[in-house]
Amino acid sequence: MTERLALIGFGEAAQAFAPGLAASLAAFDRKTDLDGMRAAKLAEFVRFGVEGCETSAAALTGAGAALSLVTADQALAAAEAAPVEADCLWFDMNSVAPETKRAAAIAIEGRGGRYVDVAVMAPVHPKRTSVPLLLAGPYAEAGAALLRGLGFSNVSVAGDGVGTASAIKMIRSVMIKGIEALSAECVLAAEAAGVRAAVIASLDASWPGADWAARFDYNLDRMIVHGARRAAEMDEVVRALDALGTGSAMSRATAARQRAIGGRGIAVPDGLDAKLEALRA
Repeated sequence: MTERLALIGFGEAAQAFAPGLAASLAAFDRKTDLDGMRAAKLAEFVRFGVEGCETSAAALTGAGAALSLVTADQALAAAEAAPVEADCLWFDMNSVAPETKRAAAIAIEGRGGRYVDVAVMAPVHPKRTSVPLLLAGPYAEAGAALLRGLGFSNVSVAGDGVGTASAIKMIRSVMIKGIEALSAECVLAAEAAGVRAAVIASLDASWPGADWAARFDYNLDRMIVHGARRAAEMDEVVRALDALGTGSAMSRATAARQRAIGGRGIAVPDGLDAKLEALRA
């Protein structure tokens, strides 16, 4: 058990976890360095009762462990910039390629820290600290014990090699994020052609109980809100697949579709009709 826990990145995941964690929480988020976002981020620190820090070094001072919860494109940079104290457990919870995690492990362990590859295997809402976590690396068992002590209730170990948990998450994302992108392409085309109801009826007949209208609505919701972040994750998926040599054409297209919808910057409309209208505008 650690008395002080550093949260590096204080976005959706960190805010979902914070209320259920049994530790004194210190947080750093690089958005506090941006004039247009600083006030809102500082207010979030106060609202969640965490100690807001101006630097990652301040958040990590005295911390026995840290949760890295930044965006995929910042995961390695966060590890390289983190002045962890000796034996600090660095839980890299970011959705990045195994190669990225191994590079981050070198950075953390080069300063005397203990690196743990963590894959968050489901959306953090509504599960919060009961979300499934998959750990890997030489410090995975020690890390699992500490996470359980902090309040995470669904923790398992995939193996002792850094990158194992990440590989499982990345390859799973080929399907999960790919289905989102494919469903967006399908329903947008069906709407444009004026045959949405018929397409949904045909899909429901092929997959009894699937409720494709609800699936389209949910998937578009996730892409509108998280498309930019999902695209960054899919860029890492492409990197992982290219390293394996198995091909990444579908994942490249998924990243492009996620980025296109997430980049629209629209407020999430309520219901499938409203979402389609907003996306076609």
